[in-house]
Amino acid sequence: GRVAAAEASVILELDRGTDTPLHHQLYEGLREAILAGRLAGGTKLPSTRALACELGLSRNTVADAFRQLSAEGYLKGKVGSGTYVCESLPDGLLAARPGKAAAETQAGHDTHRLSRRGRLLADTRTSTVRDAGSEARAFRPGVPALEEFPARTWRRLENEIWRRPLGRLLGYGEPAGYGPLRQMISEYLGATRGLSCEPEQVIVVSGSQQALDLCARLLLDPDDAAWLEDPCYAGARAALCAGGAHLAPVPVDGEGIDVGAGEERAPDGRLAYVTPSHQYPSGVTMSASRRLSLLRWARRTGSWILEDDYDGEFRYRSRPLQALQGLDTDGRVIYLGTFSKVLFPALRLGYLVIPPGLVDAFEAARELTDRHPPTVEQAVLAEFISGGHFSRHVRRMRTLYAERQEALIAAASRELSGWMDVEPCGAGMHLVGRLPEATDDVGASQLAAGKGIEAPPLSAHCLEKTSSSGLLLGYAAFDEQAIDAGSRRLAEALQ
Repeated sequence: GRVAAAEASVILELDRGTDTPLHHQLYEGLREAILAGRLAGGTKLPSTRALACELGLSRNTVADAFRQLSAEGYLKGKVGSGTYVCESLPDGLLAARPGKAAAETQAGHDTHRLSRRGRLLADTRTSTVRDAGSEARAFRPGVPALEEFPARTWRRLENEIWRRPLGRLLGYGEPAGYGPLRQMISEYLGATRGLSCEPEQVIVVSGSQQALDLCARLLLDPDDAAWLEDPCYAGARAALCAGGAHLAPVPVDGEGIDVGAGEERAPDGRLAYVTPSHQYPSGVTMSASRRLSLLRWARRTGSWILEDDYDGEFRYRSRPLQALQGLDTDGRVIYLGTFSKVLFPALRLGYLVIPPGLVDAFEAARELTDRHPPTVEQAVLAEFISGGHFSRHVRRMRTLYAERQEALIAAASRELSGWMDVEPCGAGMHLVGRLPEATDDVGASQLAAGKGIEAPPLSAHCLEKTSSSGLLLGYAAFDEQAIDAGSRRLAEALQ
């Protein structure tokens, strides 16, 4: 029979006569109600005990559904208060949309005609910043110092390429990428990151998001468990969600992802997504013992490790650490890198380093996605690397970003003392400004936006409820004057 319950004007129906697990039916019902607006942002949900009693379910069944919705960014737990519908969903669908009600209704009907994967894709967005394509304002994270990019050198190299006989550069290219660029990437990673790879293992992709999407498609079946660092990178969460994975939040401490906790929470995990060089967003570097534990887990279970080295070039107190891939002797690690943070995001070029046994599969999937990356841009980048321009640019930016981090710490000490603690970090392009425990960092971020400051809340990256509170403060794209002015405006907002 069917069980129905009303909460906040929503009817939840569970069909015990199907093979679909009850926790998944509950998840789908609540998620649909949230996306349709029947459960508005800020609505408090019944406790797991109360809802379990009302629906005739076990409390664990309800808790499983709540955990998955929280992991995907639909629900948010507030310490000592309960579970609420998020005010700002990752897909932005809680915000009122322009247009007539009839058009919205028709759009809803069209969405329901999509496949299950289609609905997941339509409901998932990656950006945690409004107007992500607009000019960056302090303190938007993840943006490099674009004004420092050697555009004149890049333009000269591009002009030289166009003056040569282009031959195959204007025809269809290789799905895995331009051969000389794959060679350059392989040599660079071996020399600077300790990777062990041949050029044939390098797959050039259109940025890290495509890399994440390919990995989700090729390595996970729907409802496979995937470990995700908590807090985590929103783009990885979105890609795995869109692929139908069951997200298993694994806490991060001072040594990185807690492998023991992951084994307890999801012993059947098929993939672990990690950012070991500079955990996003906390900034922690994964310890050597945790790296070895993670590799032992992957070897024992036959699982995959997806290592995202999104800004590994930027370490200020030591040389870049050896990547997990370089320690892997069993072919369980897939390494992901991008040129978006080092050069400029609009380039849309990144790369995967694939274990030899997976290369053919990834090449085939890469070809199906968009045939091949743009060849001329790849050729320019290959020349940029081979001519030494890339290494020089990285060294310059490493020095500049270290100076800008110091400027932010100094400005925060002057302007934000008593409101926010900003501690230095030995790597990366952003810092976490820690607010007093249990502070509403979403509200603080919104107040900052009212002063023209972009500082995403830390809690937006958390999969499970936490008392930790903070704002992400990017510094790489901003000079000392912008950092000082931004700190003053942020202080006004917090006051």
